[in-house]
Amino acid sequence: MTIEQHIEELRSELNNAFDATERRQIEVELELAEADLMVALAEQEGTARSRAALLRWLSP
Repeated sequence: MTIEQHIEELRSELNNAFDATERRQIEVELELAEADLMVALAEQEGTARSRAALLRWLSP
């Protein structure tokens, strides 16, 4: 399961949760999953920028 799929699943669970304790637990898990996604995207962007900079440096 991808992070994006996990986030969608958590959002669905949150929409169907009635108990306040359960809702808060899902909200926390959703926040963590969204943070994981942001980190993964930032790492990809950083990797792409590093690769582009290296290629510019290596080209004559």
